[in-house]
Amino acid sequence: MAELIFDWKHIAFAANRAFTETYGFSGSQGLTHIEGVLIRPATGTSRSLLVFMHPSSTLHLLPLPQAMARAGYHVLCAGSRYQRNDTTLIMENVVLDLGAWIRAAREDWGYDKVVLCGWSGGGSLAMLYQSQAERPTITQTAAGDPVDIAGAHLRPADAVLSIAAHSSRALLLTEWVDPSVRDESDPDDRDPLLDLYAQPLDQAFSADFLAAYRAAQAARMKRITTRVLEVLERLRKSGGLEAERVFVTHRTMADPRFLDPRIDPNGRKPGWSYLGKPEVVNSGPVGLGRVSTLRSWLSQWSPAHSRADSLVAGKAISVPFLALECGADDAVPQPHTGRIFAAVASQDKAMQVVPKANHYFVGQPRELTAAATLVSDWLAARDFG
Repeated sequence: MAELIFDWKHIAFAANRAFTETYGFSGSQGLTHIEGVLIRPATGTSRSLLVFMHPSSTLHLLPLPQAMARAGYHVLCAGSRYQRNDTTLIMENVVLDLGAWIRAAREDWGYDKVVLCGWSGGGSLAMLYQSQAERPTITQTAAGDPVDIAGAHLRPADAVLSIAAHSSRALLLTEWVDPSVRDESDPDDRDPLLDLYAQPLDQAFSADFLAAYRAAQAARMKRITTRVLEVLERLRKSGGLEAERVFVTHRTMADPRFLDPRIDPNGRKPGWSYLGKPEVVNSGPVGLGRVSTLRSWLSQWSPAHSRADSLVAGKAISVPFLALECGADDAVPQPHTGRIFAAVASQDKAMQVVPKANHYFVGQPRELTAAATLVSDWLAARDFG
């Protein structure tokens, strides 16, 4: 097995902010700090850099980035200013963070080509970044605060990959959120007719039940967003210094697909998810959107406000594009990859499926090798070496 070198990378830059949004030195002393890990083979050189970035997760421990480095590529696992905590995350700021990484790759580290690898929740980030690098438009966050993406002179990537990626965090949460919750301040106040985990597990969910369930999910998301907008407006009109609120969204892992493998079927394990048993995760501490500020909700979780939507951003992407679907993905719903592929405007685009692969390729060396080979062959055919 090829020896790999892991190099810590750090970028700091000035960023205006109305209030401190990330805890500690790195977020409170006038500079924005971002960190990443550059993984490369111990021998050989590369003209191209593969950039993996997620809005809040760190990716250097994932199997695929390391597999790509063993295949001979230089791989940057880039972190945002919100690394490991998405409570205050503003997607527009993460786009600027990604822009800083790509600028450093080209101007400071000497790479000729950059390939954006949008893994999981990083897929919609990569798509939003590339769309704004090709056709910049954004001057405000989803909450209306100033952010100069249009004037940031983002450097476009030379290709974009969407790997085991969902359409957007907002759309995913809408499909996962528990619609049985009637009172956001009391997660035990639930509608038993919509309580997924109170339904018999030995029968398929009917079309009528699913239609009512999906409508109730969308209605709950809309209620939360309406409340967020009301509180934010009240704070702005108060004339005081109070500018933000933090709130909890209970029960956010209740997609019927996790229990019924006949809904949008793939090779996933029934009654399971990438985070464990869905019923446990539903009320656990690490569910999607569990803790959020008002502004963060609008930027990353509200379907009506978040810009990080691959189905929209893909229409502005012209560079070569590859979508990779995991055939037994236990996180991303099966239809998402195909919808993303269809939305992308590029004339050079392809979609591949890795049969039996779970979301992380955990315990799957054969599927991991297959994925790395698919990506490597696609890159080599386009002279990314």
